[in-house]
Amino acid sequence: MSLESRPAAADDDADGSGGRSDAASPVGAAADGAETVGRHAADAAPIVAGDLTKRYDDTLVFDGLDLRVAPGEVCCLLGPSGCGKTTLLHLLAGLEEPTDGRVEIDGEAVTGPDYRWGVVFQDPLLYPWLSVRENVEIGPRLRGETPDADHVDELLELVGLDGVADADTSDLSGGMAQRASLARTLANDPDVLLLDEPFSALDQLTKMELQDELLRIVDELGVTAVFVTHDIDEAVYLGDRVAIMGPVPAGIEHVERIDSETRSRDDEAFLAERAATFERLEAVGLE
Repeated sequence: MSLESRPAAADDDADGSGGRSDAASPVGAAADGAETVGRHAADAAPIVAGDLTKRYDDTLVFDGLDLRVAPGEVCCLLGPSGCGKTTLLHLLAGLEEPTDGRVEIDGEAVTGPDYRWGVVFQDPLLYPWLSVRENVEIGPRLRGETPDADHVDELLELVGLDGVADADTSDLSGGMAQRASLARTLANDPDVLLLDEPFSALDQLTKMELQDELLRIVDELGVTAVFVTHDIDEAVYLGDRVAIMGPVPAGIEHVERIDSETRSRDDEAFLAERAATFERLEAVGLE
């Protein structure tokens, strides 16, 4: 499937809002189990966060936040600095506990980290004493399993690292290191991908290349993904929906559905979606 013609979410809007979710709507809530995106895998896992509250001592990050990500959907979290995007991702991943509320992935309560919800961080966090291949194999090994060599080869090819499988991680560029980090996460066969600004430290050309690679991989594997970013273009290009968060403790103030049928960065529909998303972000407090 061409990345420039990736199907967007089907029009599941029944309230006459012209394809836009209102500020209070959780992501994907209008679908109610209906097929929303043509590329969704039948067995992809939904993500549901209900009535989430997170507080650090006297600081309330958000209160009563609701989020639903449909199976196979890419949902981008976008908002001003310090609005709680990474905190929300950590709650989805089980890396932090909510003060109140619940998170479920594929109907199972998230009570802590699990290899089935794979996390990709801004820093690749590769083990420098291991080769690229050994880094990719580390998840199964830590679970006491013997890595499937053929599967590892497939993943290295999938992320474009099949030619450097035995290289030291110190020899990798920033973009290659992030590819290795993604392959390491995928080696666990996760139900969902949770990505925390993984491309933010890369140069623009490498970032755009990896954005295309991520869409291809999500397409091919049929996984559900939540992607945190500060980059409006990145959010609109990657997301089936963009959940816009306001300054703390606002939480998710608006969900923008990306309706354009193409994802070409110079396409008029893409530019219109970008402008609409910018206006929404500006309204909640762009920084």
